[in-house]
Amino acid sequence: MKKIFVYDEFGPEDSAMMQALYSRSPQSVEEHVEKVRQSGSGKFMSTFYVGYGHSSIADCGSTTIFIEGISILADKIIQDWPLYSGQETSTRYIDMAKQAIVDPLANERSGAILKRWMDFYIGGQERLKPFLIEKYPLKEGEDEKVYLKAINARCFDIMRGFLPTGITTQLSWHTNLRQAWDKLALMRHHPLKEAREIAEEILEKLKVKYENSFSHPNYPEQEAYRAEMAEKYSYFAPENPQEFKFYSDIKREELKKYSELLENRPIKTNLPYFIGDLGNCTFEFLLDFGSYRDIQRHRSANNRMPLLTTELGFQAWYLEQLPEDLRSEAEKLIQEQKTAVDQLGTGPEIKQYYIAMGFNVFCKFTCPLPSAVYITELRSGKTVHPSLRRVAHKMFHALQDNLPEVAMHCDLDLDDWDVRRGLHDISNK
Repeated sequence: MKKIFVYDEFGPEDSAMMQALYSRSPQSVEEHVEKVRQSGSGKFMSTFYVGYGHSSIADCGSTTIFIEGISILADKIIQDWPLYSGQETSTRYIDMAKQAIVDPLANERSGAILKRWMDFYIGGQERLKPFLIEKYPLKEGEDEKVYLKAINARCFDIMRGFLPTGITTQLSWHTNLRQAWDKLALMRHHPLKEAREIAEEILEKLKVKYENSFSHPNYPEQEAYRAEMAEKYSYFAPENPQEFKFYSDIKREELKKYSELLENRPIKTNLPYFIGDLGNCTFEFLLDFGSYRDIQRHRSANNRMPLLTTELGFQAWYLEQLPEDLRSEAEKLIQEQKTAVDQLGTGPEIKQYYIAMGFNVFCKFTCPLPSAVYITELRSGKTVHPSLRRVAHKMFHALQDNLPEVAMHCDLDLDDWDVRRGLHDISNK
């Protein structure tokens, strides 16, 4: 007789034990629940998960970690993981003026660089808002409160380009116990001290909370391998980055077999996963670090964390949105800050803390066709940050030129103002 149960009241290790017992017992989960209550999951997890390498058991127990007061740079390092799930503070909706800043060098020159970025970020907002109200006037029938929220959001969209990546933020990380260990075991060897310290602190807290799931033995050869990986491959920095490039190993004759699926797909409907068997699409492009933060979290795509430098220039969109006098000040500031960062006398990893998020990084995204279509369509919408939306439009044209059999539902309107940004909020009813 069919039975369905929902048990949400147990902790991650208890839940993992109950699921694992299915593989070794024909009994109902009702009986498994009683075993958990009688014996507890601790002994089970330490014996079968850590002791005998049944790591799939730890896939069945999840936890949520809340991390606050870390740099945006470290935030991206945590999220640099194929199975990351969570949320973070949005610089598109939150005024970051009062946030603390991580300053690893903590000297007069490094402090001056951070102060100049923040002075411009804070001072520019009040000068920019009247300009935006004139540029995007309130239309008849629009709610004024929603409109003013949209103006504020647009202001943050622009000024976030001048925030240094050392600015602090907060994020959540929802993960199963296995993925937590796999990620942190590598992250604790990261080139950045901040990242290493965060990894160690999270591990210590998880060991206290879930002792039996995080009692892994320490093997020197594994630690040495992880350390070498982290040192050499934590960042991706190609020699000859291009503005935009697309290539794919998908054969068009194979696509024709599924022409009905490809041509008749309704809007906001995903292609079936099996279409991914036909091959991958690769997009290479330059994008400012701020918008890289938005697209990095598409977990269906394989991408590597780029190294942020000033070498690829400052994203033009941010400057294009400023009134003429403020733009001149911004251009002068950028040039002077580039020189100041170059003269800090530290390695490129540490210099990242002092570089504003409007500077470009090189991105390489490889993904199956269903993912490529989904990301392109989603990021083409007007509520997407305009610098990323421009890239999405290039992705659309690349897919249409190379794989015309695939129907696409993108918003290609060049006007990127949308008062609906003012509705994208969490507030009391």
